[in-house]
Amino acid sequence: MTDAFDDVLTANADYVRRFHLGGLQPVAARGLALVTCMDSRIEPLEMLGLKPGDAKILRNAGARVTDDTLRTLVLAVYLLGVDRVMVLPHTRCKMASVSGDAEVHDIIAARHGVDTRSLEFHTDKDQLGALRHDLERIRHHPLLPKNLAVAGAVYDVDTGTVTPVTE
Repeated sequence: MTDAFDDVLTANADYVRRFHLGGLQPVAARGLALVTCMDSRIEPLEMLGLKPGDAKILRNAGARVTDDTLRTLVLAVYLLGVDRVMVLPHTRCKMASVSGDAEVHDIIAARHGVDTRSLEFHTDKDQLGALRHDLERIRHHPLLPKNLAVAGAVYDVDTGTVTPVTE
């Protein structure tokens, strides 16, 4: 490895000395799957009163329910003890602040000279509309149980507040 990772590998050595999660079971002890954004301002366990082992955390840009998210939820429900799903995007998200995927492609091309048009970023300025659409994708997925509890909320990165979204 290169020096670019020395800081995290050194931190891991400290973590190993304090490690206490050995023997934790792979199931979601509280039956929760949380779909949230990869944003580093989000601390999924602490903000929802969870501890390691309580939930399956799925993170991606924008907290979107993509095909891969659905695949992972199917596995989580049938193999890992998940019986409820919360989708939790956040305020001031870059994926909800642009006019669409084309703008992101243009920004990356202009700044870095990389053509990303083969990728779909799932941007949407209508964050609540996108959330409601994603909740429906989960509710109507043919491989997920009809009685699966599904909810949406928005996390405020400035206050820490999680606000449920009504349908």
